[in-house]
Amino acid sequence: MYKKIIEDNKSRMDDNIDHLNKEFSKLRTGRANPALVEEISVNYYGTATPLKQVANISIPEARQIVIQPWDKAAMDDIETAINNADIGVTPSNDGDSLRITLPPMTEENRKDLVKVLNNIAEESRVTVRNIREDVWKSIQEAEKNGEIAEDDKFAGKDALQKVVDEYNDKIESLRKQKEDDVMTV
Repeated sequence: MYKKIIEDNKSRMDDNIDHLNKEFSKLRTGRANPALVEEISVNYYGTATPLKQVANISIPEARQIVIQPWDKAAMDDIETAINNADIGVTPSNDGDSLRITLPPMTEENRKDLVKVLNNIAEESRVTVRNIREDVWKSIQEAEKNGEIAEDDKFAGKDALQKVVDEYNDKIESLRKQKEDDVMTV
């Protein structure tokens, strides 16, 4: 019974890992990445729309992002949205597209980015701990209701801790990989 409770909640931990990957991809590492701009909300004909739904986003060079709107009338709205997004870059408008050139990262920028990276990873660990607490309460409730024996409750606690350790290792591995990426010049 406790195995089913743990298995049913593994998807929440997987969702947490997916969210962590998305958050890490949004971090500017000196290399262009579409994730840096694709979720920026653009006022497109009065509706807040993600940039990826109103324009083509491409990476022609390692430190450049090119945004080509499908509707040229949206060019000014896209430019305004990027400027208001406070991502530390200013697009240049050539009439057909917007170009964003990412400046090279300084050592200080890299260290600041690692701090942000660590905070995001810690938030992810906190989420895993919260899920662990929910699952543990479910296991205790099952024991209280007579659905599982007391021995199974403690076996469930051990099994749950192994799963939590596994997900914390995944988080640490992703954090370390992204840190290496950030610190590489």
